[in-house]
Parts: sequence; C-alpha cells; structure tokens
Amino acid sequence: MGPDNDTQISTFLLLGLSKERDFQPLIFGLFLSMYLITVFGNLLIILAVSSDSHLHTPMYFFLSNLSFVDICFTSTIIPKMLVNIQTENKVITYAGCITQLYFSTLFGGWDNFLLAVMAYDRFLAICHPLHYTVKMSPQFCGLLVLVSWILSVLNSLLQSLIVLQLSYTDMEIPHFFCDLNQMVKLGCSDTFLNDTVLYFSTGLLAGGPLAGILYSYSKIISSLCRISSAQGKYKAFSTCASHLSVVSLFYFSVLGVYLISAATHSSHSIAVASVMYSVVTPMLNPFIYSLRNKDIKGALKRFYEMAGIK
Repeated sequence: MGPDNDTQISTFLLLGLSKERDFQPLIFGLFLSMYLITVFGNLLIILAVSSDSHLHTPMYFFLSNLSFVDICFTSTIIPKMLVNIQTENKVITYAGCITQLYFSTLFGGWDNFLLAVMAYDRFLAICHPLHYTVKMSPQFCGLLVLVSWILSVLNSLLQSLIVLQLSYTDMEIPHFFCDLNQMVKLGCSDTFLNDTVLYFSTGLLAGGPLAGILYSYSKIISSLCRISSAQGKYKAFSTCASHLSVVSLFYFSVLGVYLISAATHSSHSIAVASVMYSVVTPMLNPFIYSLRNKDIKGALKRFYEMAGIK
C-alpha cells in the first residue's frame, strides 16, 4: 500500500537539525560519536550480563534487554541521518520512511514497557523479598519481555497502517527521522483518525507504564520508610537508583518534547529536543547503570580479563 495516486509522492526530504552547510561536519561528527558510544556501551552491558553467571538475575536480564532495544532504536534513526549528511542528500523513500517510522515507534514503545517491567521487578525485590525468587522465575521474566514486545509491535503496526492512509503534497519533513507526530502533521488529508489513535495509544501505552512505575516507586518509598537503619535504607535504595535515573531522564526528555511542541509549534525546536530521548538517553543508560554498580563493574573487569584486555 502506498500514498494516494493523486499525490505522486514517492520520496520525502529529511531536513535534519540544521540547513546550514557549515554545521553539517560538526553534526556528523557529534552524532557519529554518540552513536558509536551508544552501540559500544550497550553492547558491553549485554556481553557483561551474558558472560557472568553472577548477573543471571531478573534485574540484569531486563537491563540487557533494555540495552538491546536502545541499540536497535538508535540504529533505526542515526545511520540514515549520517548517510544523508555525508552524501549531502536528504532524500528518503516513502517505503523507507514508513519502515523507519514503524521500527522507531516499535523500539521506543518497547523501551517504555521495559522501564515499567524493571520498576515492577524492583518493587517485588524490595517490598516482597521472600516471594521475589518464586514470582520472578525465568519463565515469567521471559513472558514479561515477550508481552511488552507484542504490545509494542501491535501499536507500531497500527500507527503505521493508519499513516499509510494519509496523502501528502509536502515532501519536506522538518526532522532528522520519520517521526510519527511529524508524519501525521504533514498529511494533507483528514487526520482525525490518526490523532484519535495517537492520543489514545499514547494515553494507554505510555500512561499505563508510567502509572505502573509511579505506583511501584510509591510502594518502594513506603517500604524504605519502614526500614529502621540508614544503612538498610541506602542498600535497598541503591538497587533501584540507576533505574530511577534512567526513568527520569527518559520521561522528562519525552515530556520536554511535547511541552515544546505545545508551546512553540516550532518544528526545529521539536527536532532538537527529540535528540534527548532518541540519542542522548540511550547513550547515557550504560554509564548510569555501570558507574555506581559494583556488579556491572566487576563483570566488565572479568570480561576484559577473559578477553585479554588490560
């Protein structure tokens, strides 16, 4: 299925972050560096978790899945952007744009669900430690990841199919990738159905996990308050501090994009703000989880020793 016959649009132009040619080498170098750091950092997390038996726990199983999704999410967006800058060609085909939209929506949604699953894992570990091992069995952990993937796939498929019904006369996308919101705004046909589905799915599939995260942490804080010793509180909180940092970074950056969108209606400002959740957050996740995590640092050290890296 493609665009309507009367539109005759088979390609779009991704305008990127800046039209100034002098800034393109700087943007290329910056985003190439961030992409390589993202892939390398998250890959190290995956290798550390998979190679160290001490990390074969639910928390690190979910973390390795989050790292995998972050690699996929950035790989859906950044390589095409880098190619466009390098070749000085902003063209993306209609099929390529829909494909990018599908996978960016899929991995973005999956990221969101995994953060909620990880919050639930910390809730059980801190609030119900005696039942934690029984409830968070490998089968149940795998099921949680599978369900979150299925929900993300279904949402992404629905959004993509509805976007396919839109017709376009404007080729220019004021963004560095085929963002769902921008594609809906660019459509010249009636977007009521798209807007309705977008708002409903955002409320359900983004608001639902956020509500789960807030509920989990409200219970965690309540449990921490009941711990008498300061050392016990610190030890319990330290197990979820990294996750809380990642959640805050992810949701505040997404919220920032929507607030800027509502306040300024500037496509360029929205594109710049989108860099936070689409590039910066996946890049920072490995640092947040490894810098103050003795288990990850120990696993990485053993991995380096195994690989013969000094």
